[in-house]
Amino acid sequence: MKEKMAEKGLGGNETIRVKIKLCGLTRLCDIEAANLLMPEYVGFVFVQDSRRYISCRQAAILKKMLHPDIKAVGVFANEDTSMVRAILKGGVIDAVQLHGGEEEGYMEQLREMIDVRIIKAFCIGDERDIVRAETSTADYVLLDSAGGTGKSFDWNLLSKMKRPYFLAGGLDADTVKEAIKRWKPYAVDVSSGIETDGHKDLVKMRAFVEAVRN
Repeated sequence: MKEKMAEKGLGGNETIRVKIKLCGLTRLCDIEAANLLMPEYVGFVFVQDSRRYISCRQAAILKKMLHPDIKAVGVFANEDTSMVRAILKGGVIDAVQLHGGEEEGYMEQLREMIDVRIIKAFCIGDERDIVRAETSTADYVLLDSAGGTGKSFDWNLLSKMKRPYFLAGGLDADTVKEAIKRWKPYAVDVSSGIETDGHKDLVKMRAFVEAVRN
């Protein structure tokens, strides 16, 4: 796995710009904002009990408006692999983020169906969760707080992390600078930290992106 990461230019001591994922986009104005700010990734949530849920049809409309240099990540939780495959085959998303209890066998089955980059999310509570993330065969891992509450977990646990990771939970324009300076994640993932009254806020989105890139 570490060799695989190095081949992608994600390993070693290379100086790499921290990548940005703006997650939970639901409206055309969100896409317009993303096209203006040019994060590396945006996220479409296909988890039905999420307030940021969008249908495949809605996501397809948004994807058509998205700048081609921005990768769309589909967020799923314990979804049937055939459904994930159908959305991928339709060109609605470019990568998959698994936010449920998916095991290694699930990822293997998905890869047998279609060539796809997989981000596996882990809720971090203690060092055992870090070990699980370290040993995952996913292309990337995302470290988040339990339940995706938008609050941070104990970031001191990141000192045990040896592979590149997406950092999520408790990030906004004020907290992300220190997170990057201290922990040097491969990417940062934000959703509630760029919202006002439950909707994406262009001012907060811009401030977050500028905080990361400056």
